[in-house]
This record gives sequence, structure tokens and C-alpha cells, in this order.
Amino acid sequence: MAIVNPFKALRPQPQFAPKVASRPYDVLNSLEAKIEARGNPHSFLHITKSEIDLPDKTDIHSQEVYDRAKQNLHAFIQRGVLFREDKACYYIYQLVMNGRSQTGLVGVSAIDDYEKNVIKKHELTRPEKEEDRINHIKTTKAQTGNVFLAYRNVPEIDEVITNWKQTHDPVYDFVADDGVSHAIWVINSDQVNNTLKKLFKDKVPATYIADGHHRAASAAKVRLQVEENYFLTTLFPANQLKILDYNRVVKDLNGLEPPQFIEKLKKYFEVTESSEPVAPSKLHEFGMYLKKKWYKLVSKPNTFNTDPIGVLDVTILSENILDKLLGITDQRTDKRIDFIGGIRGLAELEKRVDSGEMAVAFSLFPVSIEQLFNIADSGNVMPPKSTWFEPKLRDGLLTHLTRE
Repeated sequence: MAIVNPFKALRPQPQFAPKVASRPYDVLNSLEAKIEARGNPHSFLHITKSEIDLPDKTDIHSQEVYDRAKQNLHAFIQRGVLFREDKACYYIYQLVMNGRSQTGLVGVSAIDDYEKNVIKKHELTRPEKEEDRINHIKTTKAQTGNVFLAYRNVPEIDEVITNWKQTHDPVYDFVADDGVSHAIWVINSDQVNNTLKKLFKDKVPATYIADGHHRAASAAKVRLQVEENYFLTTLFPANQLKILDYNRVVKDLNGLEPPQFIEKLKKYFEVTESSEPVAPSKLHEFGMYLKKKWYKLVSKPNTFNTDPIGVLDVTILSENILDKLLGITDQRTDKRIDFIGGIRGLAELEKRVDSGEMAVAFSLFPVSIEQLFNIADSGNVMPPKSTWFEPKLRDGLLTHLTRE
């Protein structure tokens, strides 16, 4: 059963919260982060993407970057921008995007649960990304990135959270620059906290990583070095979540000319040129952008397995295009492939290809939350970067310090 504890969050003074809150470190590159934090000395990007405060050619994985993150974190505390809660609490985090609301509970989950598969995974991780977060945690002595967990709904937990929201004011309530509303309540009642802790222990047999596999893996691997057995998580009931598509771009066609590549695709797909960008509307339908043209690809019968993993569109793409045609056998380590969350839209795929940086882009139909749960329960894993959840939690509003 799930062990989720309250904790003493490091968090902003209310007047600073909108300025501190920043998008997650892994959805921005260094240039984007630098532009976003420009003119805002309170942005948490100075801690999560601290290379923005160093010369442009600084290696983003150098110790200098992690040392600067530690320095900046301490400066935020010394300036009174951030303070440490004086008692362990749970926190309620509500996000509203395009009129759709979702509410989660923020606490710290047991690393033992991660290692015993009570916290279930559905993706493998990339070693270099793990190493980056390990070094960040080890140097700053803080978990600045939140792991987004899902669980099957428990009405009693919903009731406790709803009652607290209805009877207490949030400590933060603001709309970020992307139009997403963020509100956080502090549950500072020992009685309510004990009730929630017991409900998770008694009623939630497993939680599932929705977003943050690398953050979770890094916390587990660095636990002995930082003497910390818990990691920062926000847990959402499944019926409040929505998964978006997670698309792919590839640098080259593995020696093939575009007409050759398209001809080879026809062994596995019906290929149709489209005058409009292709956002797949159903399973086994894909969009492809190549040489300033969009194509719709529809999987042919009997070209893929029908087991829980094989039937996924990310698997079909991986096996019938990336592996067989483009020679990408390990998406975790191959530098020829990159992943683009659906929130960026199809225009981002066109941009990456039209710039010459990438040769081809693929758009996919989203995985469902039930598919995610079923695959994680079976002990299988999806191909890397199979799911994209929106809205994203903001970094900086709640941080877990790994030492008192």
C-alpha cells in the first residue's frame, strides 16, 4: 500500500509566488529558460536551469551549473523569497486549464515504494537525464522537481480534499502567463493529515508515475548520498487527468531519400498526402511531416502485435518506422531522435523540420490513462516518452529539502 507523508515544504512568501513559479526544468531548453526568466530575479529557473546565469557556452551538465543552483537557492532563502514550513503538512494543488480543473495532493512518497514497485513505472529512463538530476539533488540538497503520480479514485480521499478546499483559503491563487490557474492550500491540521496518511496506506494499493520518471529514478539512486528516503510527489485521482500526444522528430532518414522512405513505409501503412497538418483522430493513425508536406499514415492489418504493448501507437511507430526503417533501436540513448509534447502543437514539428535541424516528424494519437495503468500493472514498459500530461505543475511553489 502507498506510503505518502506530509513534509515541511520550502515555499515562496505569498507575494512572490507568481514570480517564483516556473515551468518544469525539462520542458524548456536553456535559451527558452533564459528568455523566460529575463527581468525576473525571483524565477525558480535560476535554480532549476541555473546555466542561464552563466556564460552561454557553459556545459549545462558541469559541476559549475549545479554549484550555481545551490548558490541561487541559498540566496532565495536569505532574501526571504523562500521560507521553510515550521511543521509537516500536506498541500492541495489545484490547476485549471481551458476550463478543466484537476486537484492533487502534494506530499513525499517513500523511495521504498518506488523500489518495491508500489509506485509503478511505465517507461524506461535515459541515463544522462538521471545523472543530471542526481547531481542537482546531491549538490543543492533539494528536490526541486515534482513527480506527478496518479492513482485509482478513492471517494474518501476526494471528500477530505474537497472539504478542506471549501472551508479554507488558498495560500496561493494566481494565473500564470500561459493562462493556467494555480492554487495551493496548506493542510496544517494534524488530524486531517493523519486521516489522509491512513487513507493512502489503507485504500491505495499502488500509485503510477504519470510524469517524472527521471526525477523519481534520480531520487532513488541518490538516497544514500543525501540521506533521504522520500521524494516529492503530487498525487492525482485518475478521473481528473488527461493525456496529450507525445510526438517525435528524427534528424535523418538513415541514408534513404524521401521517395525511398515513403515507398518503404507502404509495407506497413496506407500513406496519403494531406493538404493540412495531420493530428491523428484515432488509434493506429499517424501524421508525418517530411519535406514541407504532411502525410497521413494508417497501420495496415497484421503489421503489429495485439498484446497490451504491441497495440500501442508508440510501439507501432517504434517498431515499424524507427527501428526497421530508421535504425533507431534504443530511443533512450540515440541522439538522432527527440520528443515534443503535444502542448507545443503541430507547428513545432514543422518548425524543427523546416529549420533543417530534423528531417522528419511524426504526430501520434494519445495513450489513455487506462492503457497506462494496465501496462504498468502488467510489469511492462512503454517506449520512452509515451505520455504527455497537461497542465504541468509549476516548479518552485513546493520544494523538498533532503536534510533538516
